[in-house]
Amino acid sequence: MAGKHVALIVSSHSSGISGVVADAERLVKNVTWMGDALWINASNHSNRASLIQHWLPTLNFAEKQTTMSKMYITIDGGQTLTATLADNTSAQALMEALKQAPITYEAHDYGDFEKVGPLGQSFPENNESITTEPGDIILYQGSYLCLYYDTNTWTFTRIGKIEGKTQAELKQILKAGQGNITVTLSLSNTTGISSVRSDAESGVYYSLNGQQVEKPTKGIYIRNGKKVIL
Repeated sequence: MAGKHVALIVSSHSSGISGVVADAERLVKNVTWMGDALWINASNHSNRASLIQHWLPTLNFAEKQTTMSKMYITIDGGQTLTATLADNTSAQALMEALKQAPITYEAHDYGDFEKVGPLGQSFPENNESITTEPGDIILYQGSYLCLYYDTNTWTFTRIGKIEGKTQAELKQILKAGQGNITVTLSLSNTTGISSVRSDAESGVYYSLNGQQVEKPTKGIYIRNGKKVIL
């Protein structure tokens, strides 16, 4: 749920919902709560449709979703991944640093579940016990960034989540188990073209925004981690 925008509807017969709301806020961490919870109970149950209809506009989903912060992760100067940043001071501090300049670091495999490397500077920690999923971006000891392609449980800080990639795709892009990679973090998804060549060989092609292209036409694509032109 990290990085998601959440609205809460709670039903009960007559007892209050403050304890349920408090438990939800305690258990569902690193999310943006869209507004007050809607309470449906025995006295207003028959009007639930009207209650929901009047409650939804107070949340302003469309407006608030546009404020979610994005970060772009470029691997070895080639394919760029899009990530949604978590709502905490650690991610905010990283974003402020990236406003000054992109951060490039070298990452290596660790434990057959992540690529990790030093950022060269320290950021505030918001440590919690986390069981990671593929695509999770984690800050470790305030100065190491981990890109996960498998699961692990530890106490560290959530930074964000890579969007729209399966575990198999992440392993391929991050070159899991194949040695070090160069990672560039930025707030822009526009990257310079490091190499351009004609390529008629077989292989999987991706667009510059990381989407797999089944039948590429003329244009610039990513193949085997490099930019190519057809």
